Amino acid sequence: MRGAGASDAETQPRELPITILVLATVSALVAYGTISSMRPTVLIVDDHAAFRASARALLQAEGFDVVGEAANGAAAVAAVAVLRPEIVLLDIQLPDLDGLTVAEQLARAPDPPAVVLISSRDAAAYGPRLQATPARGFIPKSGLSGEALAAMTG
Repeated sequence: MRGAGASDAETQPRELPITILVLATVSALVAYGTISSMRPTVLIVDDHAAFRASARALLQAEGFDVVGEAANGAAAVAAVAVLRPEIVLLDIQLPDLDGLTVAEQLARAPDPPAVVLISSRDAAAYGPRLQATPARGFIPKSGLSGEALAAMTG
């Protein structure tokens, strides 16, 4: 039974946006030192949901903790700011910004994540722009594995 004068709004739990909940969870894990002993964290950025799901399953099975997914460049930049992954697996061909541009933006952030570019195309298709990127390297989608990702990110 509610006390006199209590409104429904006062007795109902507040719903928080998911980004605040994720940030609070990560902050608590860092504060208690439990996040440092966890598996490497990864954000997967690709405009194809089926590839994101396959990459998530593969990387989680091979010792990585996939903390999020994004379908375009703008969402990737926003997700990195909130989730603070150690690694960003970034498709080069995205519907808004290309992955090379996103990699450049992420490299300018404080404490930037390790970025590894992926594509269904061969690396040669991207020419000198791929060589000039601040990303750690390139993995063809067909060659993605936990071992290949770990080799690029140390």
